[in-house]
Amino acid sequence: MNIPINQFKRALQQGSAQYGIWLGWASTYTAEAVAGTGFDWLVIDGEHVPNDVRSILAQLQAVAPYPAQPVVRPVVGDTALIKQLLDIGAQTLLIPMIETANQAAQMVAATRYPPHGVRGVGSALARASRWSQVDGYLRVADEQMCVLVQVETASAIGNLDTITATEGVDGVFFGPSDLSASLGLIGQPGHPDVVKVIDAGIQSVKAAGKAAGVLATDPAIARHYLEQGATFVAVGVDTLLLVHACRALVARFKGG
Repeated sequence: MNIPINQFKRALQQGSAQYGIWLGWASTYTAEAVAGTGFDWLVIDGEHVPNDVRSILAQLQAVAPYPAQPVVRPVVGDTALIKQLLDIGAQTLLIPMIETANQAAQMVAATRYPPHGVRGVGSALARASRWSQVDGYLRVADEQMCVLVQVETASAIGNLDTITATEGVDGVFFGPSDLSASLGLIGQPGHPDVVKVIDAGIQSVKAAGKAAGVLATDPAIARHYLEQGATFVAVGVDTLLLVHACRALVARFKGG
């Protein structure tokens, strides 16, 4: 059995625009429903959503038959937690609140087996190796790992060049909500000053030969970031889509 190829990582390397959506319901049922709608990538969120390792595993299994590529965001960049997420089959991680190049390097190391990293070797117990049925898993696993780091504070922006240059970092994702708060503009992710900082960040990441990403649920802002050169853009959040659709339906019948 061959290891699954990380098509998301391959697309980023080719510079192909990838359109994503956030999965916020912590549900296998909704994850599978969304996986069949045509998005290129899906964020299974463990930072702001009530997910744990078992529920993330169930969602990875639910979306596996579909072309959409799962991206797992842990609650924190922790080596032990990353080990668990990789063992259940995650190949792409979106790691929040990276402030320095040293942090970024630690996260890369957590996704690589020795001697290139510190990932614990327990693949015989792991879904990732299909319980030792993937040929040479320990030799080929590192190649399929995709590390995306989130830059979402003013401090991180100040260290952007060194974070981006970290070997093994495949992409830098700008978090507009936290970044706006850090810039003194909390609740205003689309503020011109925030957009300006992200625009400059995208250009910097592009110049370094890495992929730049961002969350933008406003279509106009999303298109703007794509025009700036962002490669992977999350253009929706499933929880918001359902709530907005329900409110619009209620308003249609009840007025207001």
